[in-house]
Amino acid sequence: MAITLAFDVYGTLIDTGGIETHLQHHVGDKASGFSSVWRQKQLEYSFRRGLMQRYETFAVCTGHALDYACLFCKTPLSQAAKQELLNAYSRLPPFAEVKAALTQAKAAGFRLFAFSNGTEDAVTRLLTHAGIRDLFIAIVSVDEIKTFKPHPAVYEHFLTRSNAVNTDTWLVSGNPFDVLGAVAAGMRAVWIQRSSDAVFDPWEIEPSLTLNSLAGLTEAISCHINNGNKHR
Repeated sequence: MAITLAFDVYGTLIDTGGIETHLQHHVGDKASGFSSVWRQKQLEYSFRRGLMQRYETFAVCTGHALDYACLFCKTPLSQAAKQELLNAYSRLPPFAEVKAALTQAKAAGFRLFAFSNGTEDAVTRLLTHAGIRDLFIAIVSVDEIKTFKPHPAVYEHFLTRSNAVNTDTWLVSGNPFDVLGAVAAGMRAVWIQRSSDAVFDPWEIEPSLTLNSLAGLTEAISCHINNGNKHR
């Protein structure tokens, strides 16, 4: 069976740090810290809602996290400013190497899917704006089953939707919690460690591969498989 690649979107293909440019117009030199708090709470709120079984879309989590960041950073924003920032989330830039890496993976015969906490509509807008939507067979969203990564049901849903087998499927993500969820579900996983300061959770679960960007992804996975490590 052909190898299936499930690409996380936010923080893996799309640079969530790109929001800082927009934030600078509203919060000045607080932009970097504000962005970090916003992103941290965005993910935390998705985790909480998953555990509480009180699902709202990722966009709702993002909006609530923005409200929190305003309070935490003591930088009140008008509703118009908040909406402008939320709209900017649909136009965030891809990381520089993404398009070339995806093109190479597709040319190598891998099956490419986008796999995200975002809704299909939101992810479609992001990937279209980035010029990479056509490289994917489909977008698989957690919204279809109303919970979030890293719930085991999310990864099972991906395998069902993509008609893939877990041992022939690789998650590619810059988010350690996503890698942990995929490996726990029997998938292979590549952690994209974009910063040398990023730390992977010291659990009993490890990524199958670690790369510092998507460049070289096709070669790394192919080498891993050819060296007989397919089921490790």
